[in-house]
Order: sequence, then structure tokens, then C-alpha cells
Amino acid sequence: MGSLALSRVEASDQPAPSIAGEVARIAREQLAPLAVGIDAGTVYPADVLRELGAVGAWGSHVPYEGPADLRCAIQAMAAIGEVCGSTAFMAWCQNTLVWYAANSTNMKLAKRFGNAFSTGRVLGGTGLSNPMKSFFGIEKLKLKGRKVDGGYIVRGALPWVSNLGADHYFGTIFEREDDQGTVMFLADCSDPAITLTPCKPFLAMDGTGTYGVQFRDVFVPDDLILADPAGPFVKKIRAGFILLQAGMALGLIRDCIGIMDEVDNPLGHINRYLPQQPVHFRDLFAELEAETMALARDPYNEEETYWRKVIALRLRAGEASVAAAHAAMLHCGARGYLKSHRAQRRLREAYFVAIVTPATKQLRKMLADA
Repeated sequence: MGSLALSRVEASDQPAPSIAGEVARIAREQLAPLAVGIDAGTVYPADVLRELGAVGAWGSHVPYEGPADLRCAIQAMAAIGEVCGSTAFMAWCQNTLVWYAANSTNMKLAKRFGNAFSTGRVLGGTGLSNPMKSFFGIEKLKLKGRKVDGGYIVRGALPWVSNLGADHYFGTIFEREDDQGTVMFLADCSDPAITLTPCKPFLAMDGTGTYGVQFRDVFVPDDLILADPAGPFVKKIRAGFILLQAGMALGLIRDCIGIMDEVDNPLGHINRYLPQQPVHFRDLFAELEAETMALARDPYNEEETYWRKVIALRLRAGEASVAAAHAAMLHCGARGYLKSHRAQRRLREAYFVAIVTPATKQLRKMLADA
């Protein structure tokens, strides 16, 4: 049974600029004033996330009669990330949730959630950090499930899942207790057998709705099964899962270039002695953006050479994010060291781009194993 082709904007050779433009406007007008509060963990921008969904930010990458195109989704995420890295991460969580539902062969699930997720009426995230590590031999699956009439009973705990709330959903994977493989499903945070526990404060990203999630014999009905078995499904969606993260990096790098440009007038006479200049990052940004857009046109490509390119791009994007934020801090000098200056926030956010799953060290392992 094929996956459900949900409605989306007319497919074309170029991504729809109006969506990215509208997203950029909302980011400037509504998100920018909240960025400090989101970073501090006092604000979770649910209303902004829904507003972004209403203008198409979460729906442009839904498969259209078979093919899928991630370019517009990545450009929109970059526009968000230029203002707030935390919200760009939540955008990735929402886009990934849409990606799961859109690619599921469970027609009941796709019909029930596809439009709700892609329009932002229902928010949620992804719990694939542990499964993605397990698939590459880094750690074991933390959720276990046993087959019962009409579904599964799932138990275990995930330490960090983001973009969550009491009425949110997220996709994750459990291992069957009968050794019959793995199953991917949607978890309903409103289920009384699911407990969301706030995490200890992070270096950044405290406003991202990140919780530890406990499953206490949760009944997961067949209607919430994304894929059984999960293996072939993960192989289909893995490139999109990773490529969408490029939006976080591109937006952050672009703003770091902007920060360096902003201090050129007062500090350019001394900053010119620094080895890394804005022009270097403009060239690097152009390279990363061009490569991202080329790969994002064909996320279902099954060639191993394509998969290696996706991994290598994601590795470069994380490393470039840290390098750009580091350079922005040095260009700002003492003024960037103030808590009130966004340069220090961008540096903290950049490290997250480099360590969010798949982290720099996992990406290097994946390249070595590929």
C-alpha cells in the first residue's frame, strides 16, 4: 500500500517564495520579540508555531503524487532560524512530525493527522534521538512493546523529546518484546499513562517544550502505528529527517554574518586582523545552501552515494554553525559577551546544531561505516 499523497502547493521546479517570505515576516514581527524569553525558557511560542503553520510553513514538503521536495521547508526554517535558533529547532520537530505522517502507509493515521499536523492545528515533535542512535550501534532502544489485541502495550522512558505539551503528539520507535523487530508509532501526550517531566535547565533551548517522557504500559492502538516493521520506513524518511535540520544551520549562519557586518563600522579597523571574515562565511553559506537545495529536491533517492552526501552536508552544516557563531563572538568582542547581546545566544544555539541527533560524532561514525 502506498503512502497517502496529501494536498500541498502545486509542485514546481522552484520552491514557493511566498511561504518563506510570509514566514520571514512572522519571524520578524511576532517571533523576534519573544526570542529572549524562549531562550530563557519562560516562553513556549505555541501561538507563533500555529501562525507559521497557517501560512504553509509545515506543509510544503508533503509528498505530491509521489515525489517530495524539501527546499521550501528548509528555506522557511532558515528564515525562522535567522531570528531564533530554538524556534527553528521546534520548526524542525514539527516538520519532521509532518514527514512521518505523510510517509506512513497507515491510511487511517495519515487522514486523521496529516492536515492537522501540516497546518499547525496540532503541534508535536519527534522522539527518534534514541532510535537513530540505536540503528547505528550507539545505544539500545529504550522503549519496549508487546502485541495485544488491537495494538501494543508500550513501556520505557525517553530522556529528551522536544516541542511537546499536554495536547501534542510525537513519533518514536519501540522494540517488540517477542524479538519480531521494531515498530514506529505516534505517542499521544494526553494519554494518562504518558508522563511529561520537565528537564534540567540546558545551556540553551529551554523554551522548546523539551521533556523526559515516561511510558507506563501505554496502549498504542493500531490507528497510531506509523510503520510495522519500522526498518524500511526509517530508511525511506531518514534523508528528509537529516536534511530538514539544515534549515537550523543556514538561518543561524546567516544571522552570524549579519552580526559581524553590524560591528564592522565601529570595530572593522581591528577586526580585520581576525582570520575569519564575513566574506568567508558568505562564500561558505552560499556553498552549503546550494548543496542543500540540490539534495533537498530528491529526499527519496536510494543511492548510497546520495546518502553519504546527506550525512557529509549535515556534518559540514553543524561545524560551520559553530565556526560562524565563534567568529561573530570574536568580532563583537566584549559587547558580544553581554547577556543582552544575541551573539552569545547564537554561540550557544550553534553548539546545539552540532550536538542534536545525529551529532557531529555520530555523523563521523556514520560516514566511517557507510
